[in-house]
Amino acid sequence: MDRLENIETFVRVAQTQSFAEAARQMRVSKSVVTSRVKQLEDHVGAPLFHRSTRVVRLSDVGQAFLRDCTELVGRANDIMDQMRDAKEGPTGTLRVHALTGFVLGRFATLLRAFQVSFPDIHLELIVSDAVVDPVKAGVDCALQIFPAASTELVSRPLFPVRRVFCATPEYLRAHGMPASPRELHKHALGLYSGYPTRDRWTFHRAGEQVTMYMSAALLTNSVHLLREYAMEHAGIVCLPTLVAGDPILRGELQVVLPEHQLSSFSLSAVYAGTSRNAFKLRLFIEHITAAFAKVPPWDAAMIERGLLPAGLITDA
Repeated sequence: MDRLENIETFVRVAQTQSFAEAARQMRVSKSVVTSRVKQLEDHVGAPLFHRSTRVVRLSDVGQAFLRDCTELVGRANDIMDQMRDAKEGPTGTLRVHALTGFVLGRFATLLRAFQVSFPDIHLELIVSDAVVDPVKAGVDCALQIFPAASTELVSRPLFPVRRVFCATPEYLRAHGMPASPRELHKHALGLYSGYPTRDRWTFHRAGEQVTMYMSAALLTNSVHLLREYAMEHAGIVCLPTLVAGDPILRGELQVVLPEHQLSSFSLSAVYAGTSRNAFKLRLFIEHITAAFAKVPPWDAAMIERGLLPAGLITDA
């Protein structure tokens, strides 16, 4: 009996809450997963899961052992990766789920540089605005602005995501520049539907806060569609600066209410502590962190032009 392999299988079933999904991710048959868990249960002398046709949940014994088993598997995988990579260099496939708004227009250069440094690591990138659990989705990590879905996941902040309201100069000449956040209600608004704060918006100015709920003329999960909507002089939109920065610097969009800051979110890498590709994943995360530092280049250019304040508001 390969006890470590059986422990890893137990952890994967616990994380996915599915024997079938664990089998798919580990590229073995469901019967192999069932057999490994049964062998471990026989060794422990107690059931690790309560099973039904629809639900797989941990028993009290399984719950007691899960954290230690998770740490054991993560450490073992990390050691094996480092031993192999010290001899051959990092190889294999790294699967990443990333937000559409981050990768379009900003990510290809970073990917190319990473692959120049590590040519034997093959990247599989799934791009969407969906919120995923990386374990259940079968990816090594998810790049997202949402908190980790469970305590079994690790969340590592990469860089801040600032947001600004903006519109074309033509729209503002025709409809007027809002003088306060509440005047936004008089305008056609384009808003992103996926922020953790939902419809609640908090504006910060000189130590004071204004919190309000806003409805949108266009509500969408695509920040790039919002940018196109603004460029059609259709209304005022809220965009992350990584999407709005270039047209603002070119004068195609203008920041609205520049003295009122919105809270920022962190783009984070969310991953399981037991990732089979822990060493490759660490290289990838460090590459992103080094590329964008503490102030991403699109923000630095706007700060230098006086279009953004240097300080950050991080409480959402």
